[in-house]
Amino acid sequence: MTRKALLVTRPLPQSVLDACTRHFDTTFRDADRGLTEAEAAEALGAYDAILCTLGDRFTADAFAQAGEIRCGVLANFGVGYNHIDARAARAAGVAVSNTPDTVTDATADIGMTLLLATARRAGEGERLVRAGGWTGWAPTQMLGTHVTGKTVGIVGMGRIGQAVAKRCALGFDMQLLYHSRSSKAVPLPAMQVDDLEELMSSADFIVVTVPATPETHHLISREMIGLMKPDAILINIARGDVVDEAALIEALEAGRIGGAGLDVYENEPEVPERLRKLDNAVLLPHLGTAALEVREAMGRMALDNACAWAKGQALPNLVN
Repeated sequence: MTRKALLVTRPLPQSVLDACTRHFDTTFRDADRGLTEAEAAEALGAYDAILCTLGDRFTADAFAQAGEIRCGVLANFGVGYNHIDARAARAAGVAVSNTPDTVTDATADIGMTLLLATARRAGEGERLVRAGGWTGWAPTQMLGTHVTGKTVGIVGMGRIGQAVAKRCALGFDMQLLYHSRSSKAVPLPAMQVDDLEELMSSADFIVVTVPATPETHHLISREMIGLMKPDAILINIARGDVVDEAALIEALEAGRIGGAGLDVYENEPEVPERLRKLDNAVLLPHLGTAALEVREAMGRMALDNACAWAKGQALPNLVN
């Protein structure tokens, strides 16, 4: 029986690539950038299955341009799939899957890395040492913000939000507030705040973990940023366009908030120069899941979804 043709759109850990060749007639794309809309349209007509990821532009227009679609499944490498128009895929008969659970702890860990680094001015301090500008310990040098015992507000209490909450409460004795579309059975002392405005004005640290959807675009708006305490810190480990980046930059420049820790940006990989110049912002290059074990697990899960489709089985992580 002829094996199904699979396109892997980005270089992945070698163990994942080896597994792909065991199950599919696999084409590996070598370019470390996402598929353009035109390339996505072409791929939809050329392959039975596509193992895709962030940056691949499977938009509604890509599906419209594709003509006769051969592809039956977009097995997304990652939990977020806002780069795929899942509704257009479903209309075209293309299943879309993702890789939940595998990314939860790693993303929460990066959230805590950003929270601590921003509060304690770690990025600033590291740059000072590397530049040879450190003259020795001093009682008032680079005073930051204490973390233990403070109040954290979590925007989005899904898997990642709850993992952040666990680390904050059990590791740093922080008080938990959260804003979510629905009530959650959170196994920690946590207060649900129905009004996002109340959470934004009450928390010392705000951690954003909601998925990127049309409804969450600029959820953290200029108005919401304006409600933050003058020394509060915003952490974004969701998607860049959940936060109004221009408004955040203005607030940071003016010193209206204490700082920001960002792993995602509104127009990745573009990071505005004004943001890069700010000492009160800690900036990471989308490292949320960048641990070898995690990326291998993500690849295996994405491949499992593609294999299930090829065998005519229900996809373990179907999203459309």
